[in-house]
Amino acid sequence: MPSLAQKPQPDDADDHLSALDFGRIAKLIEGEAGIKLPPGKRLMVEGRLRKRMRALGQPDFASYCSFLFKQGGLERELTHLINAVTTNKTDFFREAEHFDFLVEHMVPTLLKTRERNPLLKIWSAASSTGAEAYTLAMVLDDLQARRSDFRFAILGTDISTAVLAQGRRAVYPAEMLAPVPPEMQARYLMHARRPGARREVRMVPELRRQVRFTHLNLMDQTYPFDRDVDVIFLRNVLIYFEKADQDAVVARLVDHLRPGGYIVLGHSESMIGTSLAVRQVAPAVFQKL
Repeated sequence: MPSLAQKPQPDDADDHLSALDFGRIAKLIEGEAGIKLPPGKRLMVEGRLRKRMRALGQPDFASYCSFLFKQGGLERELTHLINAVTTNKTDFFREAEHFDFLVEHMVPTLLKTRERNPLLKIWSAASSTGAEAYTLAMVLDDLQARRSDFRFAILGTDISTAVLAQGRRAVYPAEMLAPVPPEMQARYLMHARRPGARREVRMVPELRRQVRFTHLNLMDQTYPFDRDVDVIFLRNVLIYFEKADQDAVVARLVDHLRPGGYIVLGHSESMIGTSLAVRQVAPAVFQKL
């Protein structure tokens, strides 16, 4: 029989972030990552933080927040906190018309003004678990098989170290690859052969070598990458940012494009920073002048 002196452990359903603690976390995440967490997101944040709390042995949200903000735990916990609360919705061939436009218009246009057999640099600036980056790799490798007059390299960046690790591993549930055309599935995917293994697939080594993943916070004032990038994908991310941050992020990214390069936004987003030297060439696709 438990001692009456023992502090009862709260049931998950009874334990909640106080308004003060949620406000602290929301302010921290917006300042560090630019992501808004309105009060309506409190239950979502609680659900995502519970696993992290258990890993640290924290009995409740009050103790966890005390650890963060009063006991000096924030410095070593910040990366885990960002990993937990950031949204990483991604799919293969999401908004597929952008990949069609890349193959049919962007690449041919870029090659017209480039030296022989150039290296095209493509950047997935909010790569999540890598579905967008590997979709780009598949369509470009497929195009390269039909016209061998270019090379390509893909950079995937994200603020979450957890999703970057998954991108590097390049292993996904088989059902996630359903949007990939059958001929590309046959060419670019490896299936687990162990009896009873979970239905998972992995990108072939040849494709993995074309994609590099590294950490980047889009809220940083500078980005340590090349300034002659040909195409940047930044889709369905700006909607989480305040207007001033949207403008600043797009301006920094456009600064990394070569003249004539392209930036691709999500269809739910309008072009941010109308003073930038770009022109719209397709829905949510803009070319640097």
